[in-house]
Amino acid sequence: MPLRFPLDARGLHSFVCKRAPGRSARHHAINDLIARSFASAGVPVTKEPYGLFRTDGKRPGGLTLVPWQCGKSMCWHVTVICPLAESYVNVAAIDAGAAAEVAASRKQAKYADIDSRYVFEPIAVETLGVFNSSARLLLNDLGKRISANSGEAREASFLFQRASVLVCQALV
Repeated sequence: MPLRFPLDARGLHSFVCKRAPGRSARHHAINDLIARSFASAGVPVTKEPYGLFRTDGKRPGGLTLVPWQCGKSMCWHVTVICPLAESYVNVAAIDAGAAAEVAASRKQAKYADIDSRYVFEPIAVETLGVFNSSARLLLNDLGKRISANSGEAREASFLFQRASVLVCQALV
């Protein structure tokens, strides 16, 4: 069976190509997981909310409908990146998760013009499984809140496991 998206010499094309089918699937799967996690923690959300446009018309991945921190609702945006891509490989060679931190910084800059009434959280995950540091804190916090509702102490671990499976599942 021929490949729809041929591999390059290093076997990376399907990871980094903007037209590769797994790219969008990973993004939506992680965004759905985050939204469901907020709901499990008892925090209502809406995905891709209208009215929180950037200057280019793009919307964040989701928004809490009740205050999350300091009396402000939180909006987030998920990005899944490949640390082996040309644009990230140099920084990724320095430290595990460095590419996720760079991607999170870029998202933070892109959403800097969102109204000051909201807290913005970039959620960057590498295809090799590493989340940016603030996203790890958010997922741990969500896991603790879900644990408080469910009584299951391992909810944070389960949340990270589900995210890892979703990232890897979309790769095959």
